[in-house]
Amino acid sequence: MLRRSDVFANLRNHLKAMLGAVLVTGLAGAAALTAMPAQAAKGGDVVKVRLGGDATQTRIVLELDKSVAAKLVSRENETSRQVIALPDIDLDKTMSGQGQGLVSDWKIEDMAGSVRLKLNFTSGAKIYRRFLLPPADGVSVYRYVIDIVPQGTEKTPDAASQLLATVPVVASAPVVSEMPVSTKGRKKVIVIDAGHGGKDPGAHGGDTLEKDVNLAAAKALRAALEKTGRYTVIMTRDTDSFVDLPARVRIARSANADLFISLHSDSGGDGNTRGASIYTLSDSGTERAAKKALVKGDWSQGTPPSDAIVSRILIDLTQRATKNRSATFAQLVMDNIGDSTPLLKSSLRQAGFVVLLAPDVPAVLLEMGFVNNPQDEAMLTDSGHRAVMMGQVAKAIDKYFENNVQYASFAGLN
Repeated sequence: MLRRSDVFANLRNHLKAMLGAVLVTGLAGAAALTAMPAQAAKGGDVVKVRLGGDATQTRIVLELDKSVAAKLVSRENETSRQVIALPDIDLDKTMSGQGQGLVSDWKIEDMAGSVRLKLNFTSGAKIYRRFLLPPADGVSVYRYVIDIVPQGTEKTPDAASQLLATVPVVASAPVVSEMPVSTKGRKKVIVIDAGHGGKDPGAHGGDTLEKDVNLAAAKALRAALEKTGRYTVIMTRDTDSFVDLPARVRIARSANADLFISLHSDSGGDGNTRGASIYTLSDSGTERAAKKALVKGDWSQGTPPSDAIVSRILIDLTQRATKNRSATFAQLVMDNIGDSTPLLKSSLRQAGFVVLLAPDVPAVLLEMGFVNNPQDEAMLTDSGHRAVMMGQVAKAIDKYFENNVQYASFAGLN
């Protein structure tokens, strides 16, 4: 990996503070979360609140109808209570309930148009981490999970994961966490996004739905990458479930992803057009992403930087490097899959797709072929061809990193 000069040290630290350094960790439980009595009736976007655990560790889970970029609005060093803002969440009525373990009681209420979760602790406690689970494995809701430990608890992320596994959330979906983590010696993180899913079928072929083709290809790519042992692979979905577009971007950024690949199957015209193509972020998309990063939104910390001019320059530098890496990877993909897959005449394209908007994660959207073209559809639905094609994408990933490309996002550098 190319090392930056000392000149970039301050730039890197500024970006860390602005964009956040975050951790991905997977949790799986063999038993369901022990639930306390909670508000039974749905309150707008809040479906249910569940608690579990004891005075050693406590977990609270908010089941939501939409994704959320929650923000801690109380002081981090408060040990008797904490308040978390839930932007863009609609609440029909105040919800409250008895606590469990380290939580004495909780309340979700709308305060002057801002929905907030208030947690009162039974004794000195702190929030260890917060993360979002998108819908997966038959679960149709988003789950915002908050882990609480006693004040003064000092544990490594791995030890804490084992501790909190006693209060499990059953899921194999990726976990989006808000704790910083060191990237030294870690495997490269690849996020694979199977386009569409659940209530969104995507394009229709003769006998094929795009969402099914995309998921099958994503699983084939995951298998090819995991076989190498060189990568940590995260899927934005690994079942036929719906995950909204901002959540897919949030998963990649929160993972400190080194690469994001969104897999799709094209459709259009009279069915005679065929061939694969690949998209990177367009100039209009770059401007849109910069605005999101500079104001409250999905891909910022929620607090506008104090020096907007300097911050915009830093965002522009980050985006320029990210776009260059994305373009490099896109070319490698086309060079590799062209041996087995027909390509469109103009196969390297640009667009402002939402899934490409992360300013600090190299990202591409690969259109693997046209599902409404009989020849492409036959190839896309053939497991043998998918294995070959995704194997070639995996080789492109190997070459991308072997070429000593500066792949890591600014937010993940140490």
